[in-house]
Amino acid sequence: MLGPMTELDPEDQKIVTLARSIRARNGVAEGAAVRDETGRTYVAGAVVLPSLSLTAVQTAVAMAKASGAKGLEAVAVVTEAAEANPVDLAVVRDLGGAGTPLLVAGPDGALRRRVEA
Repeated sequence: MLGPMTELDPEDQKIVTLARSIRARNGVAEGAAVRDETGRTYVAGAVVLPSLSLTAVQTAVAMAKASGAKGLEAVAVVTEAAEANPVDLAVVRDLGGAGTPLLVAGPDGALRRRVEA
C-alpha cells in the first residue's frame, strides 16, 4: 500500500535520521537503515563499483542478514526519489516478509512515502 505520512514514531524517526546521516557522511546518492527483529540497526550507503552496484537498502539488508538477522521490523531510505524502488521492496520482502514498512524520506529527512513491502 502506498500512502503519504507525516509523523513517525521515535524508533522509525531514528532509522530515518541514521539513513540521512550515512548519506551525508559518505556523500552517496542514498542512505538506508534497517531495524531487525531484535531492534538492532544496520546503516549503509549505496555501493557503486565497476563490478558491483547495490542500492543503500540492498546493502543494509545484506549487512543485517550477514550479521544473523532473521527478520526486519522496518527499513528507511533517504533519497532524491519520490517513490520506493521496486528492487528495494523485493529485498525488504525477502528478509522482512510482506507488510514490512519501507519509509522513503527526502534528503531533508521529511517522510515522502510509507510503503508496505
